[in-house]
Amino acid sequence: MNTLTNTVDRVSRKNTRTLIGGAPEGFDALFIAALAEGGQDVMVVARDDVHMARKAEAVAFFAPILQCLEFPAWDCLPYDRVSPRGQLVNRRIDTLARLAEDKQPKKAGRIILTTVSAMLQRVPPRQGFADSALTLEVGKRLDPGELDQFLLANGYFRSDTVMEPGEFAKRGGIVDIFPAGAEAPLRLDFFGDELEGLRAFDAATQRTTETRTSTVLRPVSEVLLDEASITRFRSGYRVLFAKAGDDDPLYGAVSSGHRHIGMEHWLPLFHERVETLLDYLPGAQVVLDHRAEEARDARLELIAEYYLTRRGFVDTKPKGGLAQVGAVYHPVPPEAMFLDAREWDDLLGGHAVHLLSPFAAPESTGVTDVGGRGGHDFADIRVRPDANVFDALGDHVHDCHSEGRRVVLTAFSQGSRDRLVSMLNDHGLENLVPADTWAEAINLDAKLVAICVVGLEHGFVAPGPDGGLAVITEPDILGERMTRPSKARVRPENFIAEASALSSGDLVVHVEHGIGRFEGLQTIEVGGAPHDCLKLVYGGGDKLFLPVENIDVITRFGSEEAGANLDRLGGAAWQSRKARMKGRIRDMAEELIRIAAARELQGTKRITVEQGLYDEFSARFAFTETDDQARAIDDTLKDLAGNRSMDRLICGDVGFGKTEVALRAAFAT
Repeated sequence: MNTLTNTVDRVSRKNTRTLIGGAPEGFDALFIAALAEGGQDVMVVARDDVHMARKAEAVAFFAPILQCLEFPAWDCLPYDRVSPRGQLVNRRIDTLARLAEDKQPKKAGRIILTTVSAMLQRVPPRQGFADSALTLEVGKRLDPGELDQFLLANGYFRSDTVMEPGEFAKRGGIVDIFPAGAEAPLRLDFFGDELEGLRAFDAATQRTTETRTSTVLRPVSEVLLDEASITRFRSGYRVLFAKAGDDDPLYGAVSSGHRHIGMEHWLPLFHERVETLLDYLPGAQVVLDHRAEEARDARLELIAEYYLTRRGFVDTKPKGGLAQVGAVYHPVPPEAMFLDAREWDDLLGGHAVHLLSPFAAPESTGVTDVGGRGGHDFADIRVRPDANVFDALGDHVHDCHSEGRRVVLTAFSQGSRDRLVSMLNDHGLENLVPADTWAEAINLDAKLVAICVVGLEHGFVAPGPDGGLAVITEPDILGERMTRPSKARVRPENFIAEASALSSGDLVVHVEHGIGRFEGLQTIEVGGAPHDCLKLVYGGGDKLFLPVENIDVITRFGSEEAGANLDRLGGAAWQSRKARMKGRIRDMAEELIRIAAARELQGTKRITVEQGLYDEFSARFAFTETDDQARAIDDTLKDLAGNRSMDRLICGDVGFGKTEVALRAAFAT
């Protein structure tokens, strides 16, 4: 890779804007790592979260010794009514705090990965993080009241049991805290106002995992609610919007020192000034993803559209069921919250900027080609019934070796790597060597083929001595593989979306109170702050106000014309129906147990799979198996290989791979 190193040395000395040609996906991570190894910080601006995650994984594999920080964008729309997810905000704050506090020179630079959306949005000033850090040391004194005040002012939430970042709980002299950016919560043991013990513990088991002597607490929100920030907000809000009355829940909540959902969208009003991410990185080199500036223009159009929509509703009263909410929304001007195209260009003007392009580019002023090219794709072979993709791969590897080119294969997981090795060995390619690191892969004998675990979507060809390097990925061989989330996560904004999907008059069923009628959203005062609730009416005119975050306890029954009778709050009819249904379920369970026992005693023929053919069949599936799906497949095949009849039910949401489990069982039979 000496050719790449020399090119990087040449372009990194220029404090100008350079088009970097020949940098396809995958190879661009090598270019970024080489930039940072020169000693300067490198900020990488990806066009979206997906490409940021891919670059983060690739850079971590190619250069594991470099410090990589991620700064994602908020996971909500501009001028939204909901707050960004807490865990995401913790990642942002952890990155900003590290950049604000770390002033020691490094032999190698850091890599800061972000997105166009995150780059466009202004952030709290650097000084704020230095002033808002609280250092805790065992043996030192700290007034527990001051600790409470710090936690509440910096976005922590009081909870009975600490499970997620940003929560804290108190039990006498014990204080549990889950700090921003921490991997585990901390347990503080006070004797009076002296900190006697400090331990990390597992949130699930509550068992101690590590003893510490000190720690630093940082904010878990980009909006602080101390006296100064509240005063700034009140003053700025009145200046911008010329009015703030009792009908404005945001103004009322902040004035009372209470957090309000979505308050982060008024971030500039809480700080004396706001900065940009590049203000945290003076002198850093900037790498812009391919088509990043197109993504910037699209994001700016979206911001303007949402701002104008909000402005259009300022003097318009909502209609229908939502009229009961009565929440006004005064959006801050876009220039206060976001950069515009001119500011973006001016900001980048003081840095060395590298615009990545996957296409070859002729060398000229402001243009440098780093020599990478897209790798070989076997798509044409996969669709031919008379050809085998693994035989074609073996031929391609032999061709690369004959040209003096080193070959590296990549797989998405340990399991898929083992499967690839098995299939390629069956097709005559036997010089495969598993490699756990990039350094191990490129230091192997050139006639061997390294196979690594890294999530590269596309392969590439890189220049170098003796013919260079060819990287071939699992999707190049088997086709694009799509991933599913390991577990579904319900976000707070989805509660609001579900409530808005209900129409006034719809019948719903509450798990404890039975059938009621939904009559819209209504804001009520709880603890001195407004709270959105679903208004449910029951028999006899009884009313139940259900907080929107507890919407999971109700389900839709039908429309008003369904003819069902409303239950009464506290009545016995609903509980009686539930009891009868439980009795019927018990009867069905007894019958199912009897049938299962009979099946268990009945023998059957054992069915096993031929591993090589089965691996080739499984490799053609487009999706990467989730952990639960892989476990279901293994259990199903074990059932078939046993001496009893299989009796297994595969459950899962629509589109989460039940058919893939069934097809594997069908292949075995």
